[in-house]
Amino acid sequence: MSFDPSGFAVHNGNFLGLPWSPEESEIVLLGLPWDVTTSYRDGTSRGPQAVIDASYQLDFSNPFLERGWETRIATLPISRDWLEKNRDLREKASRWISFLEKGGDPSHPEMRKLLDGINEGNEKFHQWVEEECARWLDRGKRVVALGGDHSVSFGAIKAVALRTPVSILHIDAHADLRDAYEGFHHSHASIMFNARKIPGVHNIVQVGIRDWSPDEEKIIRESGITTFFDWDLRAARARGITWHEQCDRILEKLGPKVYLSFDIDGLDPRFCPHTGTPVPGGLDHWEALYLLNRVVESGKELVGADLVEVAPGPEGSEWDANVGARTLYAICQLIKKSG
Repeated sequence: MSFDPSGFAVHNGNFLGLPWSPEESEIVLLGLPWDVTTSYRDGTSRGPQAVIDASYQLDFSNPFLERGWETRIATLPISRDWLEKNRDLREKASRWISFLEKGGDPSHPEMRKLLDGINEGNEKFHQWVEEECARWLDRGKRVVALGGDHSVSFGAIKAVALRTPVSILHIDAHADLRDAYEGFHHSHASIMFNARKIPGVHNIVQVGIRDWSPDEEKIIRESGITTFFDWDLRAARARGITWHEQCDRILEKLGPKVYLSFDIDGLDPRFCPHTGTPVPGGLDHWEALYLLNRVVESGKELVGADLVEVAPGPEGSEWDANVGARTLYAICQLIKKSG
């Protein structure tokens, strides 16, 4: 197939304007326009399309893999049906959250019925995500899920973990270990609480955490989850411990097969100012990619990934999506390099 990596990008709906079909690909991108349970700022449902749109102006050379443009990455169409369902359920979820914030009784029959409907819709979505990921995994593809809020990771993680035991490398500002936060079984704040129960998830290693609750801290202590808190990473740096050395400590906790769950708010907010729940601090962009490259160079295999919580800025600002697109391209190159 004719493709000029030094030419202009064709706006063909595919990430980077690449020419590959899903059947021809090595890596399949699944855009998931879902932010039903967002608890602070919504907008990440528009993230997948924003990342694809921003990707057309990226160049292809990269530090991880020579001739990276030959990595066959395909982009599945973003489901308009799920986007419409998201809008409907998001409006209902906003009503429920507002009800709670005003001191409403969670057992109120009418409102409880509203919550049950939201949870049922969420469950159907996550089942679809698992089935869609499984369909491509069983054809020998690697799948990268592109959110959307962090809840979208559940089906992708489950599809991979049921096929091969994995360690989850979780880059995030938040621990995401809340039990059905705000009553939502699949809250964005509950993804790791839910993921740790999936058969095949061997362990979870968290990096960059700087916003967590007492209950989450208890789960971390008692469940065997390894958490590298942002403050501890920064304090170690202040004592002269290099980032390379800290990466090696992180690698020691990971098994041979790694699933990457990358919440963009794990980065310093200057890289993601419009993400749903920004927190001061966080990793520099190069630090995150250096860590991922070290994972691959250590001989571990990236068997799946998601990139979540990218939200486009107002008035057409593409900065968040630009960073998201560059991060996604690096993840795809490192998946290819590891396999």
